[in-house]
Amino acid sequence: MRCHFRSSPLITLLVASLAVGLPGRPLAAQETLVQIAAGSVEGVLEDGVRVFRGIPFAAPPVGELRWKPPQSVEPWGQATLRANSFGPQCMQGSFPAGSVFRGPPTPTAEDCLYLNVWTGAGDEAERRPVMVWIHGGALTLGSGSVDAYDGGALAAKGVVAVTINYRLGPFGYLAHPLLTAESEHGSSGNYGVLDQIAALEWVRDNIAAFGGDPDRVTIFGESAGSWSVNTLMATPLAAGLFHRAIGQSGGRFGPMTRLSEAPEGGRSAEEIGAAFIDALGAETLDEMRALSATSVMAGLSTEAGRGFRTAESVDGWVLPTDVSTAFAEGRHNNVPVLVGFNADEMTSLSSPRSVPATLEAWREWVAGRVGDDAAAFESVYPVSEEGEISSAFMRSRGDALFGIQMRTWARASEAAGADAYLYYFTHEPPGPAKEYLKSYHAAEIVYAFANVGPGEREAEDRRLAHAMSSYWVNFAATGDPNGPGLPAWPVYTRDGEAYLILGPTIEAATGLRAAELDFWDRRLQAGLP
Repeated sequence: MRCHFRSSPLITLLVASLAVGLPGRPLAAQETLVQIAAGSVEGVLEDGVRVFRGIPFAAPPVGELRWKPPQSVEPWGQATLRANSFGPQCMQGSFPAGSVFRGPPTPTAEDCLYLNVWTGAGDEAERRPVMVWIHGGALTLGSGSVDAYDGGALAAKGVVAVTINYRLGPFGYLAHPLLTAESEHGSSGNYGVLDQIAALEWVRDNIAAFGGDPDRVTIFGESAGSWSVNTLMATPLAAGLFHRAIGQSGGRFGPMTRLSEAPEGGRSAEEIGAAFIDALGAETLDEMRALSATSVMAGLSTEAGRGFRTAESVDGWVLPTDVSTAFAEGRHNNVPVLVGFNADEMTSLSSPRSVPATLEAWREWVAGRVGDDAAAFESVYPVSEEGEISSAFMRSRGDALFGIQMRTWARASEAAGADAYLYYFTHEPPGPAKEYLKSYHAAEIVYAFANVGPGEREAEDRRLAHAMSSYWVNFAATGDPNGPGLPAWPVYTRDGEAYLILGPTIEAATGLRAAELDFWDRRLQAGLP
């Protein structure tokens, strides 16, 4: 079950300059051995932080366990698990050549349900707040072992940091009539969500051994990881497993695919999955589970595979209703939230070639995008010359895909009586493509993790990383991001519309992109994209 792989070099961390005074006694090398429910685990000591990589939190989802909810790990008895290297990432393709998100080749396998822990606690009696990171990647890419997600600096600031893997693409989100019929819950798909829940159950049952407090768990994620945080707030299966939530650039408010009910002109999750499996030539569950993992991935390049949509679905069990309805009816896991988005989300998600080149092409794009709302659109994204097109194109798409989701999330949480904190990340990280990328999608991650090393960034970047990671850690500890030496972050209310700008200057403001987000709110409420 346990596979060892050489880990990627870690980002150089400014632990010394970012750490705060921490309780407890100094750590010794022998204290990297801990006892959890499944057996003994031995980690490594790095810069005063105990690190445990590649701990299995569920049985390998292979063979008969493919396309089933995650099962419990088999205890390993008297042996000691050497948790010194990351487990493989889940089955996936790769980011396109030239993408800012593309990294070095990484071991990949269907046996991938592993997590990683960073802790500075001297003993298990400390009960430090816990932060569980859910990676992004459109639910089709990524892992918990990316360098940017190294939890050492967060652990040095007083939390126990955890990163997880979960099944992706068709392995994590395939629904199919045969799988639904087999399920005792009458459900299929959403296996990736169930993996995330299994990881949180592992945290509940085991994190005290690492000095973590199972009653102070914060889930946080970016992009698809933020989708997942939003979804976990909506599923009753995650009730009580976390106590605060941080969403960075991603929400699931709006129409969702349903398991067996097809929308007008669309397909159900089961129909999408059945077409995919038919293209692979499998007719029974045994044949589906006999397919090699590589052949399943290869199926994504077929015509049916290109129509496969990786997404959570309303299945009556994991999601009894869509996320919007769960929040509106107060059926969600109502915890304090910290949410926000970046000023230039779409620069790293769009090709410059996709920007309309002329005013005529721009107006055609607007008409195709919003139809009868074109005049209202142009009033909030005015363009009078070709030089203004790119900015309006990028900002409007970022507002539609990310901005309105995050403001809606803050509003829905505040309406339900939970504290909400809203941010807007405007800092432009250094780099050769800075003038184009600006405050791009995912740019904020290394700042939230305080993974900004000497020689890599300017002093301004290090100051922002210290502040952002402190806000995140304070929120995990108390539900309030404010703390000594930090600019005040006011709570969000519908009346005040307060938010925090995270940029060269950190300051509070009101009415975040109000006219633009109001436009998209009207479309969201009408069920329009």
